[in-house]
Amino acid sequence: MAARRHPAAAGDIQRPPIRLRLLDAFALELDGRAVDVPHGAQRLLAFLALRPHALARSFMAGSLWLDATDARAAANLRSALWRLPETDVPIVVRAYGTLRLGPLVWVDVQEATALARRWLAGNETALDASAASTLLGAELLPDWYDDWVADERERFRQLRLHALEAMAERLIEMGRVGDALLAALAATTDDPLRESAHRALIKVHLAEGNTGEAVRQLRRCEALFQRELGMRPSAQLTDLIPEATAGVN
Repeated sequence: MAARRHPAAAGDIQRPPIRLRLLDAFALELDGRAVDVPHGAQRLLAFLALRPHALARSFMAGSLWLDATDARAAANLRSALWRLPETDVPIVVRAYGTLRLGPLVWVDVQEATALARRWLAGNETALDASAASTLLGAELLPDWYDDWVADERERFRQLRLHALEAMAERLIEMGRVGDALLAALAATTDDPLRESAHRALIKVHLAEGNTGEAVRQLRRCEALFQRELGMRPSAQLTDLIPEATAGVN
């Protein structure tokens, strides 16, 4: 299926002609229309999307088809490339024995990574809070079990959790406690045993003047840590509400 040529592809950031989604589930869109992609070609696109530079074909074949012979892996790679949708704007660029994702392919995990890094650096834009609710609340290809996906999934999870916590802190400073609450809740929901996420959530409650809610969150965290880890939260968390822990050993 050929995509229509997009007249402003080079400058159209909002709606590029090819959109590749890896968060929550794989999807490829050509000019706003979802297209079916065989699983082998999906793995090829995902592998390239998670690496920002050109890769040798032999390296890709060996990485994607670990249990196959070199000849079989190379054949599988050729088949995956052949099964990619035909487009005017290239999805994959092939040159000098290497492959890389086309420069005009928008990828949601790349967008989410850039968004997370802006929040961590304190360089967020006015639109980043609304974008974060979608991009930083999703998991990378959760139903894929390849080792290379698992490694990238954990890397992205750690990045987005740190970003969500940074968001909560920054949004409190900006007086946007409602948005800060959503960011902190997303972090605690994703990893209930992450103490820094609970700290962010308690700080939001305190910023709202909801001391009772902050104390209840502290108690929930203490009970959870004792049940799951056999330990209490650190002083970094309990000192946020010193009156709630006075006299507790």
